[in-house]
Amino acid sequence: MAHTEAHAGTSASKHRLLGAVSKSAATAVAAFTAWRRAVAGRRALADLTPDQLKDIGCLEPPAPKFAVNVGLMTDLMSMR
Repeated sequence: MAHTEAHAGTSASKHRLLGAVSKSAATAVAAFTAWRRAVAGRRALADLTPDQLKDIGCLEPPAPKFAVNVGLMTDLMSMR
């Protein structure tokens, strides 16, 4: 009888461990899937022409934006 009680305690801890591992694996898979969809969406938009982008309601192609302050530009020009 003592053997089955010890076995039941060990089995319960394994189930908790498996539950935590499967939950973290599911989270990792969901994050990876969301990342893949975002990349695919950006690639699809990058392949469209400006007229096609206007047709779907996107006014300008998605591009990285780089803002430079006026003072920084002046400093860079003076270093030249």
